[in-house]
Amino acid sequence: MSIQLLTQHMTFDTAHFDADAENRANAGLTLLQRWTESEGNATWLLFEVNDPAKAKSWLTKAGSLGHAPSATHFLRTA
Repeated sequence: MSIQLLTQHMTFDTAHFDADAENRANAGLTLLQRWTESEGNATWLLFEVNDPAKAKSWLTKAGSLGHAPSATHFLRTA
């Protein structure tokens, strides 16, 4: 059973996201899909999670740096 991480960003900085690629890879995250809301400014990202503990640590670090997503959801395929 695979685990994904769905994140919502009310503001999204593409340059910062691109610069963080190595950190995401080290956290075992692989971007699967990116969406923008058709009405609104939110961006949603879906990641494949290889190591949930590393992914949670990455989220904690992003929060401490002020770059955390507005919402996060760890999901398991049914």
